[in-house]
Amino acid sequence: MRTDKIDKVIEKFKHQAIELALKEDIGNDCDHTSNACIPKNATNKAVLIIKESGIISGVEIAKQIFQKLDKRSVFEQHIADGTKAKVGETAFTVKCNTRSLLRAERIVLNIMQRMSGIATNTARYVELIKDTNVKVLDTRKTAPCLRYFDKEAVLHGGGHNHRYGLFDMILLKDNHIDYAGGIEAAIKKTQKYLKKNKLDLEIEIEVRTFREISQVLAIGGVNRIMLDNFDIPSTKEAVELINGKYQIESSGGITFETIRDYALCGIDFVSVGALTHNVKGLDMSLKAVKS
Repeated sequence: MRTDKIDKVIEKFKHQAIELALKEDIGNDCDHTSNACIPKNATNKAVLIIKESGIISGVEIAKQIFQKLDKRSVFEQHIADGTKAKVGETAFTVKCNTRSLLRAERIVLNIMQRMSGIATNTARYVELIKDTNVKVLDTRKTAPCLRYFDKEAVLHGGGHNHRYGLFDMILLKDNHIDYAGGIEAAIKKTQKYLKKNKLDLEIEIEVRTFREISQVLAIGGVNRIMLDNFDIPSTKEAVELINGKYQIESSGGITFETIRDYALCGIDFVSVGALTHNVKGLDMSLKAVKS
């Protein structure tokens, strides 16, 4: 369950990710190329041109990057995040200090191309099951230090975020269960931990067999059951066995070809790691506007 406190932590991650991206590229304010040939106080304009059709994501992030480098920058947004764009359209126009513009260029493109690729990919999955009530979820299979951008892009593509990290939800996976001493021990220890620490977190548990499903049903005390690598017939059988007592999530190797069959089994969620770990960036470029 997302709270204001958790949202503030996640918002902080966004600013840290932007800071890290800038430091990674600029270092200690050392863009020697721009410093060598661009006057310090020069001002220019540029537009971001879409070169491949898809769902645009990252425009708001781009705006924040330009404003961070030049507080007097003027940013005109033409396409909203989550909107489908065609080849040749412009996502935004920016006018700012020329050195700042050039410093922002590659960072903005790297982030927006990746985010737009994720959003476009997510939208394809969502489209396949749009007539069902099943939600497409992302996972923690994100690029290190880019999780905020990756998960925001999933939202722009019409998907939904699973837990952000290890701090905002309980997910008892196979290794947790094995190390804890089995399903019953894992659930009861978790319930005790949450009560002791006065935490209001949802509990999801991964199951690998029908025997494990039966164990969870007998013990109770969870919010959602994740069916790990169940095939279609097994998923249908599992849905019947759970019989609406808990939310059900299918996970593991789900593809464009199989997502609809899983959705029609009667589950509530389908998580797809490929949304964020198998990314092809959307082609776009930032071009100077000659005055």
